[in-house]
Amino acid sequence: MKKTLLLAGIACVLCSTNALAGWNDTPKTTKVYIGADYALDSYDFKGALDDAKKTYHSGIINMGARTARVGVEVFGQWSAKRTKDMIEGKKLKTKVNAYGVDLYGYQPMGCEGKYDLLASLGVADYYFKGEYDSTSHSANRIGYRVGLGAMYNFNDHISARIMGRYAYIGASSLNHVAEMTAGMRYNF
Repeated sequence: MKKTLLLAGIACVLCSTNALAGWNDTPKTTKVYIGADYALDSYDFKGALDDAKKTYHSGIINMGARTARVGVEVFGQWSAKRTKDMIEGKKLKTKVNAYGVDLYGYQPMGCEGKYDLLASLGVADYYFKGEYDSTSHSANRIGYRVGLGAMYNFNDHISARIMGRYAYIGASSLNHVAEMTAGMRYNF
C-alpha cells in the first residue's frame, strides 16, 4: 500500500518537474473553471460496515484554477444512500460524502493542444455513516488520493474529463476507495 502511494507521488513529482522544465515555453495565463462529475466508487468497508454495499454512485461539484501545466482543484462529493436487506427484514443503510483538494499536473498532447493527460495528488475528508436497526456508526477520516486521467478541450471554454483515482483512508470501517469519474468543465 505504502509503496503504491510512494510510486504515485513520484509520478506526480516527475510530471510536475516536466511541467516546470517547459514553464517558460507556455503562455502565462491562468484559467479558472467550474465542473461537475459523475463518480462510480468502490468502497472497501470492513469491521462494523463489512456487510454494506460496495459500489456507490455519486455527484461531484468542483472548482479550480490551472495554467498550461499545473493546477489546483477543490471539490465536494455526495453519494446516494445505499440500502442492503439483512436478516429478519432489517436493513443496513450506508452513505459516504467527501470534500477536499487535489493538485494536478497537465501534459498537453497533439499539435492543437486539444488533449491533456492528467496526474493528481490530493487529500480529502471522507464522512461515512451506516445505520442498522436502531444502531448507527459514523466517522470522519482524512484520506490521501492519487489519480490519472485525460481531458479533451472542445474549445477555450468547454472540456470533458475522465479520471481514475485511488484513495487510502485507513479507518477501522473503511480502508480504501477506487473511483472512476467522468464530467464536464467550463473555463472562464
